[in-house]
Amino acid sequence: MKTWFITGISRGLGKALAEAALARGDTVIGTVRDAAPAMDAGAGALHVLTLDVADPGAVRQAVTEAFGITGRIDVLVNNAGYGLLGAIEEADDAAVDQLMAVNLLAPFRIIRAALPAMRAQGAGHILNITSIAGRAPMAGSGLYAAAKGAVEMMSEALAQEVAPFGLKVTAIAPGAFRTDFLSDHSIRRSRQTDAYADSVGAALNYLDEMAGRQKGDPAKAAQAILTLVDAPEPPLHLLLGSDALRRARVKIDALIEEIDRWEDLTRSTDFEESLG
Repeated sequence: MKTWFITGISRGLGKALAEAALARGDTVIGTVRDAAPAMDAGAGALHVLTLDVADPGAVRQAVTEAFGITGRIDVLVNNAGYGLLGAIEEADDAAVDQLMAVNLLAPFRIIRAALPAMRAQGAGHILNITSIAGRAPMAGSGLYAAAKGAVEMMSEALAQEVAPFGLKVTAIAPGAFRTDFLSDHSIRRSRQTDAYADSVGAALNYLDEMAGRQKGDPAKAAQAILTLVDAPEPPLHLLLGSDALRRARVKIDALIEEIDRWEDLTRSTDFEESLG
């Protein structure tokens, strides 16, 4: 049985994952910002910590407390986060600072706090929940995509750094799941003007129409993550949802086409090799 540390178990994917791990008898140490959710521990053991992930001191304290409860963390899941929608030009500094504090700096600080003990264990798995927006962004989600894309790149480098210690890293990019992520619980919006109606406005209208009708099932996503952590050789990157798969493939195909089209110009910047 595994011991999990999961941030943000109040709702959505974090709650579904905690419930799935508990149902099979695992131990879950979950964090919430406010009140703990109603959750049946089933065959497992549940410990709930109150944590504002944007508070660096509270992060260190929570990670220390988690290791004190169980003595080890087998799976560390950076799940807590929220979205900021709107045109990049129309976002204010305070909103962007808070977005980065929660979606980028908090995972970094949690990982940094946990790594000494995880390295000493000689085993463990770090899961960073990102978003398909971090791999294939769309208009209206640029700053959220920037935060999640940064976590993707951090995960890639981290995987190389910690591999010698027996630790694994996976960046998990979900598509649209039928949670309350598109509600006011998890989304902030920048002020909107008519200037971006054709691009940002259209994208946000699409998201509003999608709310409550997303194809992704959070319970199935949780089971997929259990399969992932039980795999002897888990992937560095995992997409969740057919919509995420479609967006990723469109992005990759477009990127390859663009690289090929501009290859000559790319190569033209090298020094000429001396033949004599």
